[in-house]
Amino acid sequence: MVAFDRPGTVRRPPPGRPHRLRRARVDGVELEYEVLGAGDPVVLIHAGVCADWFAPLLREPALRAHRIVSYHRAGYAGSERVDGQLGIAGQAAQCAALMHQLGIERAHVVGHSSSAIMALQLALDAPDRVLSLALLEPALLAVPSGPYAGEAIGRYRDGDRPGAVDAWMRGVCGPDYRAALERAIPGAFDQAVTDLDTFFGQELPGLREWPFTEQDAARITQPALAVLGARSDEVSPVFRRRHELVLAWLPNVDGFILPGANHLLHVLNPRGMAERLASFFAQHPALSGGAGSTGGRGGR
Repeated sequence: MVAFDRPGTVRRPPPGRPHRLRRARVDGVELEYEVLGAGDPVVLIHAGVCADWFAPLLREPALRAHRIVSYHRAGYAGSERVDGQLGIAGQAAQCAALMHQLGIERAHVVGHSSSAIMALQLALDAPDRVLSLALLEPALLAVPSGPYAGEAIGRYRDGDRPGAVDAWMRGVCGPDYRAALERAIPGAFDQAVTDLDTFFGQELPGLREWPFTEQDAARITQPALAVLGARSDEVSPVFRRRHELVLAWLPNVDGFILPGANHLLHVLNPRGMAERLASFFAQHPALSGGAGSTGGRGGR
């Protein structure tokens, strides 16, 4: 059973979400989430720093034919914070546990940057849960990040929380990121400052320790869509190198270049991203008779 808030509990909606989210206790951690639409299930795992990365996608008509599950990972926005390191395998397991609570047996899984590697880990650990993968510029550290990471971590350690967020975001999304981010997700920067301990203190160590090799990739046989922003090269060559690695390593993968976007991707071009995702999902539907979820809630 999904455990909801006690009656009378009031929580501030996160940026871009005027309505109250549902809450579920998953493996002892209370997470906030929402489910929109009906059809084959799609689970969105948000990246680090910004809890509501996917908010622009949730407004796109192209995805309304699907049952979209969007949630805040532990330590983000109104989801419960936990102690200790947040490893990639643990994050993947938490996603699988939430799917189980919601009655979803299999889903299209979408991850962006650091969360794309959580999606890959989910495909390794619970392959029967994953119908397909959409990997939006995954943070594969086989291609190391640029010098921005050291600057951002240094500012975080010095107590300059806004400076740490700014250094990180400039490094991955370019110098003009903030205006675009705030237009699409009002309040996102301030929320990122609030959630900063989760990302820098708990997630980055787990990301750096995550082992993923070409041999691991060969075990992932689900259909995958690898997405690269057409303007990501303007920020760093790292993104294209990682994209090429995904295309070389995964045995069942298609590539897609999202026009007009850098690492902000669906923040800059939500319509183009939603339409390509919908087309990809349509190529790989769940089997008829409810294979996507129990009780017929997710299948077509």
